Amino acid sequence: MLKSKTLNIKQKDDLVYIQFPKLENCGIVNHIFSTRHGGVSEGDYSSMNLSFNRGDPRSNVLKNYEILCSAVDINPKNLVLTKQTHTNNVLTVTKEHIGTGITLPEFSDIDGLITNQEGVALVTQYADCTPLLFCDPVRKVIATSHAGWRGTVKLIGKVTVEKMAEEFGCNPKDIIAGIGPCIRDCCYEVDEPVAKEFRAIKFLDLSKILFPKENGRYMLNLVEANRQILINSGISPDNIDASDICTCCNSGDLHSHRATNGKRGNLAAIIELKK
Repeated sequence: MLKSKTLNIKQKDDLVYIQFPKLENCGIVNHIFSTRHGGVSEGDYSSMNLSFNRGDPRSNVLKNYEILCSAVDINPKNLVLTKQTHTNNVLTVTKEHIGTGITLPEFSDIDGLITNQEGVALVTQYADCTPLLFCDPVRKVIATSHAGWRGTVKLIGKVTVEKMAEEFGCNPKDIIAGIGPCIRDCCYEVDEPVAKEFRAIKFLDLSKILFPKENGRYMLNLVEANRQILINSGISPDNIDASDICTCCNSGDLHSHRATNGKRGNLAAIIELKK
């Protein structure tokens, strides 16, 4: 069973899922982060796979979304999915986009979604990359962004906060953020070119992010990198829930690309404003 000192791990029948305490306490959102448990998929996808693009039968994925959404009172018909390609492109969506990625063609090259409309359920997917969730309870704006190492060095977290401010007048100090389970520095070894990308971000405290190895490579802490980026964007450290769960270490409970050599499904983060 997964354990965490910073996130809430819950179970409903066979479904095991994760929530962020600060997002729960704000009272205006439904949100959930999946695990591998509680779905109907089989084999490498077992059992809760949320990707339509990895070979799992479509009927299984649709059923998995139904199961997952039902746990937190989200209507699966309200989902908005996007094709993620490690960009820092963030798109504002409305009710007219409901069904995108399921019954409507998916967005291309979009890694972050924002809305200020109730009943629009934003979805991003993961299998080692870093989930970012946002809520401004004052302006009633939500967002979710997908941050692998490429998205992280492109500052997608900061871009998301800036877009929330520009389009909806959000004050970063009001924003609550969650950084979800991802591959952590215990398992995530990177090379010099990747390390160089992080060194180029001058405000980062690399002593907490990059850990040199004797072989000239580095262990990388994506959670801390994104936490520092969110703080630099104006979010209070007290308003951030940061995951202590490694997807690679816990590949029996969470889909991990690295742990399975790509033989896996996808996890999903879903967030919507309550009606």
